[in-house]
Amino acid sequence: MPTPESAAFLAKKPSVPASFDGIDYADTPRLKAAQDAVIREQWVRSMMARLVREELGKCYHKEGVRHLEKCGHLRERYFDLLKDAKVKGYLFEQQNYLEGSENTR
Repeated sequence: MPTPESAAFLAKKPSVPASFDGIDYADTPRLKAAQDAVIREQWVRSMMARLVREELGKCYHKEGVRHLEKCGHLRERYFDLLKDAKVKGYLFEQQNYLEGSENTR
């Protein structure tokens, strides 16, 4: 697995932001790169929620009856991440422009 500093990692990193702002739809390589960046951002959010959920489960198991007091910060963070943890795809963002939002969540 390449490390974050390696050339292989940097070569796969998207060079466009995770939105369709300013994308010319006739320029297929840039359009595909934007679609890839949107999907990557959605997967990152989904995996972040998964990691917090796993930590929450460990905390519940470790703390036992005191889990309400000791694991509250993880529970709140998980609920916040759960709002946009679903991988929805790129078609809605590509076909619909939402006013005032750079990244739809």
